[in-house]
Amino acid sequence: MDSVLFRCLPHASSHTAVTGGDFCRTRHCAAISYASSYGPNASCNQRKVQNEYSCLRLRKPSLNHHYKGIGGGYTFQKYDIKFVVKATSEKSFGSESQAFDPKSVLDSVKNSLDAFYRFSRPHTVIGTALSIISVSLLAVEKISDISPLFFTGVLEAVVAALFMNIYIVGLNQLSDVEIDKINKPYLPLASGEYSFGTGVAIVSSFSILSFWLGWIVGSWPLFWALFVSFVLGTAYSINVPLLRWKRFAVLAAMCILAVRAVIVQLAFFLHMQTHVYKRPPVFSRPLIFATAFMSFFSVVIALFKDIPDIEGDKIFGIQSFSVRLGQKPVFWTCVSLLEIAYGVALLVGASSPCLWSKIFTGLGHAVLAAILWYQAKSVDLKSKASITSFYMFIWKLFYAEYLLIPFVR
Repeated sequence: MDSVLFRCLPHASSHTAVTGGDFCRTRHCAAISYASSYGPNASCNQRKVQNEYSCLRLRKPSLNHHYKGIGGGYTFQKYDIKFVVKATSEKSFGSESQAFDPKSVLDSVKNSLDAFYRFSRPHTVIGTALSIISVSLLAVEKISDISPLFFTGVLEAVVAALFMNIYIVGLNQLSDVEIDKINKPYLPLASGEYSFGTGVAIVSSFSILSFWLGWIVGSWPLFWALFVSFVLGTAYSINVPLLRWKRFAVLAAMCILAVRAVIVQLAFFLHMQTHVYKRPPVFSRPLIFATAFMSFFSVVIALFKDIPDIEGDKIFGIQSFSVRLGQKPVFWTCVSLLEIAYGVALLVGASSPCLWSKIFTGLGHAVLAAILWYQAKSVDLKSKASITSFYMFIWKLFYAEYLLIPFVR
């Protein structure tokens, strides 16, 4: 009878662990079995225990059948279910996180923007935008001229010019992929972030957008500024017979001077003067000063930009002044030209009839000249990083000059 009890109770506990709902009924079975073993009516009670045990045995196959459908049996049932659920859930959530991970999408967007930022050569973009805004202010004769009409005219010019700027710097990178792998390996085409086809698509798109915007604006000074910039920028970079003028130091300097010193100053001033304000063209004293000063500055930029790139230029036969004369003579020539330009600006400021113009132009150019000389003495001409850093400092001086030009009167 003890063996009967022993076999009855484990099944009862297993049944309780799995189902949970028949716990009270199973305890009742165990209690009856225990009482019947020691009660006075043992034979009668024994039959009752056998009936209860038979009842449990009859219920067991149905339970086994139910769990075999999921896969296991009594002993491994719980483990099997956990394993299947865990594996399925991990795979499902893992695939979903890879497909819809917001962080991954955000990183991809950031990388794309960073690549385009480097491709557009941001120091030239900033210089173009500042120069157009500064020259546009030279056309302002009275406070009422600063109106929505002024801001619309400036915005049209800036956007069209920036589109053309991206075309020019992008074409230069397409033509110099192998050189940039040595001189500027961080650029997207040189590093492989952009394919050649991607670069062509960007350059083509921005040139079309620039001309389209210039055409619908209807300003002839703006359109001709874009067209001349397109021609000179193409001739400077593209590698076809009679072109690729960047190979020749004088032609390269003349291209940059024509765009940065002449086209930007005259064409965008005339855009504001004749198209926006509908006034007759004039060549004022501030405009002449801006053109002359930026001619010096453009020559300096044309000369200095080749100093840190001397290694790649030598390998690919680019006969820049830095390759032909050496880095040190070209470096100090650039510094001297800028100091001369600042000296002329001091004289122009001193001769101004306006007191506020004397103060701003005179003091401003004196401070810039002093900072330039101080920075130039600390440059290590044997370090490419030091030279490149000073080149970017020259661009900062370029930006600062366009902040001072509107005060020249």
